[in-house]
Amino acid sequence: MTDLLSGIRVLDLTNVLAGPYCAYQLALLGADVIKVEAPPGGDLARQLGASPELNRAGMGASFLAQNAGKRSVVLDLKNPDGRERFLDLVATADALVENFRPGVMERLGLGHKKLRETRPSLVYCAISGFGQTGPMRGNPAYDQIIQGLSGIMSITGTPETAPLRVGYPVADTLGGLVGAFAVAAALVKQKTTGEGAFLDVSMLECTLSALGWPVSNYLTAGVEPRPMGNENVTAAPSGAFRTGEGLLNIAANKQEQFVTLCGLIGRPELASDPRFTERETRKRNRAALKVLIEDALAGASAAIWEEKLNRAGVPAGRVLTIPQVLEEPQVTERAMATSFEGVSGMDRPLTVVRGGFMVDGAAPVPAKPPPRLGEHMDEVFAALPERDTSRARA
Repeated sequence: MTDLLSGIRVLDLTNVLAGPYCAYQLALLGADVIKVEAPPGGDLARQLGASPELNRAGMGASFLAQNAGKRSVVLDLKNPDGRERFLDLVATADALVENFRPGVMERLGLGHKKLRETRPSLVYCAISGFGQTGPMRGNPAYDQIIQGLSGIMSITGTPETAPLRVGYPVADTLGGLVGAFAVAAALVKQKTTGEGAFLDVSMLECTLSALGWPVSNYLTAGVEPRPMGNENVTAAPSGAFRTGEGLLNIAANKQEQFVTLCGLIGRPELASDPRFTERETRKRNRAALKVLIEDALAGASAAIWEEKLNRAGVPAGRVLTIPQVLEEPQVTERAMATSFEGVSGMDRPLTVVRGGFMVDGAAPVPAKPPPRLGEHMDEVFAALPERDTSRARA
């Protein structure tokens, strides 16, 4: 763990992925993240994942993925006493993250305006599928719903297979990353001016923003994006190529990289072939070029070609499985994963991955494993200051 957000307290009222992933990034930065869970089962992700045993124990693999480093308390916010205790927590918090549908917190009497009465400088981050306003604001929003509505699915796959869902919850993850970025920025303002902020994070808008290149091609050039499988719309040869063993991604996007590639695969004449001499002609004839390159690559494995091409300045990389990439020296050397012993519900060590950054050369790993439901009730509430009985209540 790093200390960039040391001394910052974040209340995490979120469930499943976008919100928990947001709060996980803040925990990795050193914030004290208190996960406020509802009875009886807490975060739904506690029941989700590939292990039925862990799901039954309330420590599902989906929960374990983005809740390390947090503390857990259980409060029934529909109950007056639960709301009172929650407001006691709010009085000590710098930021709050929730991913309920718009209006839920208001109906509980705990909306942003109400919480500001208790903590005027609070940074309040609301992550939802569509944002707090607009005709779709109340619609339920799961990752695949956003992938379809955002246009991601329309350009994923080949012309024959699209539309396809991206193979992991990319829209949820983008919503969490944008939420964490926005919270961190608002905390800077809070610490310099004493002012809080209300952050309205829309997963649909986060995903559209991340689709910058294809959206720009349509808005600026009038070209509607189409699915191209593993090909790169901006260049050729740039995509996934069959080798003698395994797939290899090659991105010879520059003219000099293409010329070098042709020499390395023993086909220097391709660089002077009229079909391939320039970027635009290569793009028009990408299918024919791919056949010729794959024929030349058949003589060696993807691993051999990866080393040979990269050494010569031609970007290349094998197409790996999740187990394979986790064993790569590049990943292990930089401590991308960390393990915990004695995690509740597990008869073996738990390994989780950190965020995609290092701080001053050190990997910011979580300080403690994901919490049991309500594990820190006594610890958290015993440390709160004496209740302010004069504070207005809902």
